[in-house]
Amino acid sequence: MTNKTFQVNGMKCVHCKARVENVLQALDGVSKAEASVENKNVCIEYDETKTDEAAFKKAVEDAGYTFGA
Repeated sequence: MTNKTFQVNGMKCVHCKARVENVLQALDGVSKAEASVENKNVCIEYDETKTDEAAFKKAVEDAGYTFGA
């Protein structure tokens, strides 16, 4: 398993935090996603053989947030 932290902009409240965590945890290969509204990031534990950063970016951006930049 790999653990990486990525920047996520646009989260304003606990509902945003939960939405980001839920869309990421729904991806095959993600075992844990923990977002922080205060730090504007998300720590993701995942299996690199099943998913990647491109999938995280698509999921987060489809949910209405900015991933990365």
